[in-house]
Amino acid sequence: MLLVTSVWTGINAPSAGAATAPVTVTVNARAGLATVPGTALGVNHAIWDQHLGTNETSDLLKTAGVQMMRYPGGSYADIYHWRDHTAPGGYVAPGTDFDTFMAATRRVGAEPMIIANYGTGTPAEAADWVRYANVTKRYGARYWTVGNENYGNGHYGSGWEADHHPDKSATYYANLVVSYAEAMKAVDPTIKVGAVLTMPANWPDGLTAGDDPGPWNQTVLSIAGPKIDFVDVHWYPGGNAGESLPRTSHIPDAVHLLRQQIARYAGPNAARIGISLTEINVTADGMTSQPAALFLADAYSGLLANGVFTVHWWNVHNGIGRVTTVAGQTDYGDFGLLSSGTCTSDGAVCEPPVNTPFAAYHGLSMMSRFAKTGDQFIRAGTDQPLVTAHAVRRGNGEVAVLLVNKDPDNSYPVTIDYAGFAPSSAAPTVHTHTNGATAIATSQSGSATSRTLPPYSLTTLVVRPAVPATGAPGAPGQPSAGAVTDRSATISWPAATPGASPIAKYEVHRQFGAVSEQLGETAGTSLTVGNLNPGSRYTVNVLTRDTAGRVSWASPPLTFTTGSPAESACGVRFTNDTDWGNGYVATVEIVNNTERPINGWTLTWTWPTSWQRIGSGWNANWEQTGTNVRVTSTDDSRQLAAGGTVSAGFVGEYSGPNVVPTAFRLNGTLCTAL
Repeated sequence: MLLVTSVWTGINAPSAGAATAPVTVTVNARAGLATVPGTALGVNHAIWDQHLGTNETSDLLKTAGVQMMRYPGGSYADIYHWRDHTAPGGYVAPGTDFDTFMAATRRVGAEPMIIANYGTGTPAEAADWVRYANVTKRYGARYWTVGNENYGNGHYGSGWEADHHPDKSATYYANLVVSYAEAMKAVDPTIKVGAVLTMPANWPDGLTAGDDPGPWNQTVLSIAGPKIDFVDVHWYPGGNAGESLPRTSHIPDAVHLLRQQIARYAGPNAARIGISLTEINVTADGMTSQPAALFLADAYSGLLANGVFTVHWWNVHNGIGRVTTVAGQTDYGDFGLLSSGTCTSDGAVCEPPVNTPFAAYHGLSMMSRFAKTGDQFIRAGTDQPLVTAHAVRRGNGEVAVLLVNKDPDNSYPVTIDYAGFAPSSAAPTVHTHTNGATAIATSQSGSATSRTLPPYSLTTLVVRPAVPATGAPGAPGQPSAGAVTDRSATISWPAATPGASPIAKYEVHRQFGAVSEQLGETAGTSLTVGNLNPGSRYTVNVLTRDTAGRVSWASPPLTFTTGSPAESACGVRFTNDTDWGNGYVATVEIVNNTERPINGWTLTWTWPTSWQRIGSGWNANWEQTGTNVRVTSTDDSRQLAAGGTVSAGFVGEYSGPNVVPTAFRLNGTLCTAL
């Protein structure tokens, strides 16, 4: 479990009892995101958990809507030998063998995610496990990851993960992943094999060690990319409740960077590679109290909306830790969803009886009420940082809205505006979980457009459409982008299926926060859109409209980034020279492509996120206002000869995903990014 050391700045909760301004929530059914997969809601099971195979545990997980279960448990996976059910150096509880685990998954109705032992195992041992699972026992176990947190083997200076190989490098791991994948798929070609990566902006992301050609992710993808089907990452945001809850805002950029890495390094057809996130939890105050429920629902929603195919809470049972009081509730410092019934070493404090649900369990239960298999996430947003919103659109026309109030002291009245969806005037179904509650309350009450959110609460509204959606055309297929320049791109998509009336046209909409901006329309299946901003990320959807005016669901989302001019009077090369996980040294080279010298220059760019900053710099004057950076020449660097280059550098800081800028202007002229 790796902590991010950033703090939440710039957002302060109102004092207790303070009047709170109304919050506007926007739900945009035209802005489609990922579809909820059948593996979305996951948990970790561990071989040191004596309650792993009990019917009571399994039935609780089934009730919560668990769809995938991971085994044999984090770092234990790299010491676990499935044949004799041993983990040398660790504790193995009775009744936790592989067959017992599989019986539990079947009782829950979940799919297994199995970790093959990399640290002390072999490809042959993993292949034999596949044979036993899928040939001998016919379990149909599809998902297999090679190892756990194998970057934590001492290669970068910190070691907690077992690794008995003579070479601890990312290169060695990647080559052995290839051997594992080949051996395992020789037994069952239908399985999916995953490799371990690190979450962007989390240690050791960006670090290069030994003779590896690059950081862990780059090295593993470059070598093993053609042989794997998914990558597996973990995320523990760190900090106390006030610090960890806002860090869900990092998710879109972190997943975007991970997809960029996959596309850049994993070889041909890299788009086939999925992303699983198989360990997540808060890591300070709030593990068993309401912050965990809020964080779980908010993080699962954000990750799934961005296309992660499964998210797993760490863990089902864990054991008592540091006991504190959080927002008036006892917090047992336990990573589990369910109580282990354990006590502190002095016996002064004991948890509730075994399998008593903690708050995170109710957060997971809320997710199963909110986002069901086949639903499509749609954009939702608010104008209050302490209130977040997520939404899905269902095949029956309903829209479900999840509202998270992260303020421990204050209620918030909210108004909900809908775009591309007309809500019924009938009372919606409302699911609510409040601070200290031992269950989710469900009713039919209020309206679809207004609600008051209690402090530290989760609220889901399931809203029916005003008019049943019948006869609408189908949504277009997955769009793709071609001929992307600094100012334009050509969007293409598979044709939609007509509904009750012929298709009249397709509309291309850009997601702009929680609202949409129509970029154009056509009767065909491709459209060139212009007037785009250089170096900018765009997410678009295509909608079908028929001759009767009916509109389809949004297509799957397409995200692309515009480039820089192919030719310009200037060029800029931005190089990250040395990275240490929350900071780096960068070099910025400026090239004068003209035949005239430049006497004095100003370089500007805008950071893509709010958590990136310039620290100190050299060979130029450096300043930052908000996200805008301004670099001016010094007396020593002001002369930039015709065809010449000047170089400057700085120490950069980041407390979230470090998205590199690609749009630079020199004396107001847009430069080519080199």
